Amino acid sequence: MGVTRGCQELLSLLCGIWLWVSVAEPSPPTPTGQSREGAPLQFRLAGYPRKHNEGRIEVFYNQEWGTICDDDFTLANAHVLCRHLGFVAATGWTHSAKYGKGSGRIWLDNLNCGGSEKSVVDCRSRGWGNSDCSHEEDAGVICKDERIAGFVDSNVIETEQNQVEELRLRPVVSHAKRPLPVTEGIVEVRYKNSWAQICDENWSSWNSHVVCGMLGFPAEKKVNQNFYRLSAHRHPLNYRLHSVSCLGHEAHLSLCSFEFYRGNATGVCKGGMPAVVGCVPGPLFATGSAQKKKRRPQQVQKRLRLKGGARPGEGRVEVLRNNEWGTVCDDRWNLVSAGVVCRELGFGSAKEALTGARMGQGMGPIHMNEVQCAGSEKSLWSCPHKNITKEGCKHSEDAGVRCNIPSMGYENTIRIVGGRTAFEGRVEVKHAGRWGTVCSTGWSTTEAMVACRQLGLGYAMHAVTETWYWDASNVTEMVLSGVKCTGQEMTLSHCRHHDTVTCQKTGTRFAAGVICSETASDLLLHAPLVQETAYIEDRPLHMLYCAAEENCLSSSARQANWPYGHRRLLRFSSQIHNNGRADFRPKAGRHSWVWHECHGHYHSMDIFTHYDLLTPNGTKVAEGHKASFCLEDTECQEDVGKRYECANFGEQGITVGCWDLYRHDIDCQWIDITDVRPGNYILQVVINPRYEVAESDFTNNAMKCNCKYDGHRIWVHNCHIGDALSEEGNRRFEQYPGQLNNQVV
Repeated sequence: MGVTRGCQELLSLLCGIWLWVSVAEPSPPTPTGQSREGAPLQFRLAGYPRKHNEGRIEVFYNQEWGTICDDDFTLANAHVLCRHLGFVAATGWTHSAKYGKGSGRIWLDNLNCGGSEKSVVDCRSRGWGNSDCSHEEDAGVICKDERIAGFVDSNVIETEQNQVEELRLRPVVSHAKRPLPVTEGIVEVRYKNSWAQICDENWSSWNSHVVCGMLGFPAEKKVNQNFYRLSAHRHPLNYRLHSVSCLGHEAHLSLCSFEFYRGNATGVCKGGMPAVVGCVPGPLFATGSAQKKKRRPQQVQKRLRLKGGARPGEGRVEVLRNNEWGTVCDDRWNLVSAGVVCRELGFGSAKEALTGARMGQGMGPIHMNEVQCAGSEKSLWSCPHKNITKEGCKHSEDAGVRCNIPSMGYENTIRIVGGRTAFEGRVEVKHAGRWGTVCSTGWSTTEAMVACRQLGLGYAMHAVTETWYWDASNVTEMVLSGVKCTGQEMTLSHCRHHDTVTCQKTGTRFAAGVICSETASDLLLHAPLVQETAYIEDRPLHMLYCAAEENCLSSSARQANWPYGHRRLLRFSSQIHNNGRADFRPKAGRHSWVWHECHGHYHSMDIFTHYDLLTPNGTKVAEGHKASFCLEDTECQEDVGKRYECANFGEQGITVGCWDLYRHDIDCQWIDITDVRPGNYILQVVINPRYEVAESDFTNNAMKCNCKYDGHRIWVHNCHIGDALSEEGNRRFEQYPGQLNNQVV
């Protein structure tokens, strides 16, 4: 009996070992880059404008090149695809055909990789060739510029040899050698670490139009070819391209048809000469007499603008209809339509067509949807488009652009040193031929905004006035002081500053510094709520001690017979939205917040909003101010979670997609109008009035309303964000004759 049981146990043990070995033995791997049918897959990068390690991802399957749809695309997918291309990993991916639309089949849709797969074949998808996408949804990848050791697979097709990745104008004529931008010269393309020319046989004005657009210019001009013809015989030439033929709407020369010269190209283009192009700069980049000429016709009211961008030529697209600014929905938004926007505004062709409110959400109406430009239109309004229905679009779908702009060389005259990251440090500028620091006296957010823009680092997060902890440079001389900017300038040299350096604190410890960021908050007041909730209250003085302590009453309240009598208050609710791309946080850290025993809360900002009552000509007759008692997320959009709450000394701020509500019945949510006479006035509310916290756009921080006060009641109407109306609309608002009665229409 015992022997039988022992045999059974031994047999079970041997079977277990056999099973374990069978499972542990690896099965023959599926060849990397093979389809299920065993046909080899190939991958390549295509599109424009790009580098050798980024582009539209294309796959060769079933003897045909095709693309991959961006639906459900993730960084994990990009990792797998970049490894197919011979790179160690991915650093990002793109959607909506950023590198241009592909052609042929869309091979993969809803691709879902974990990131560790050896082949894209091992990832889940809808199956080869099964897709409901268009080429406007072609995905792209950005691979880490580091090759897999020993990778020699033929799958890597080096950036499709038919590509023009970099282009320039080389000035030759003396008057073309003026300060930047270069607007005229021989067209040259980058080739093998040097520059090559393009043969001008059959060269057309459409070709010049495309070249100028790539270089940041809205239009081309005729040039005198004679000098260039003479110059061409004096210098050795290396032709690279010929037979270039553009239609004019292309965003990049790579989209035009052309041919490359092969092998030794020194004896080619015998019937022609190097292509020469002259471009017309937009108003922002025109210099001298050209600038004066461009300014004369600017009498026509503009109907297009960009909002919320950190750099010139980028932002949320807004259009004017019926004297009211509104946004454009991103349905079918592409580079061609974006290019029409860019050129209309005086920039070059479009570098990127941005979707999904990448430049922050607008407020108010959405005027256009499904814009489909052909590329030759002079105005976006000339493009076929649809009007918006209520359910058609939301502001989370606002379209934006990044335009090509001319190279001005501004980034070569500024640098930051000593920071922990590339986005922070002490500012050093090149002034009068030498590098030096900037005096920090008066250095504020607006100056930091210009510095970050000049550096190409986005928005200003903080203006730093003591930089001793960033002292990592040998530069000790201070070369600039008294810098005062509006915030719109492209370089610090365009701001007002002292002719000679005058600074009380000249040590490098007190040199100006910046912390920049690719994203920023953007606060807007919900104007209709102010109009709906405004009313008058006569509040007894004995209930206003705390308000008086916080300076929320007019100065005449100090002479009142406390605690008897009352103050007349104009009360209303404020709903402040963060429509930007970063959370709005108080400037001061919580360690420096001030506790107010009277109200039982912390103040995180000295001044958060200004409330003013103005006469129609702008004279202030009453005012109020509000410290940010508590910045928190009162409510959020349905897909956004609250992050900030004031209870228990919590963190303060306003999350992107959330809003902070100050109800009409809390202290200081008013203007003291006790001394105001009956009449017609303008109610003005300004958020973040001292620019203490950086935002992507300060022009939308003010809200204005018309109001009529008859001595007993008040009517508030026509409330709107300060920049929501056209110039004509603002004139009508300011010249409003006033109500003759209480019937507000």
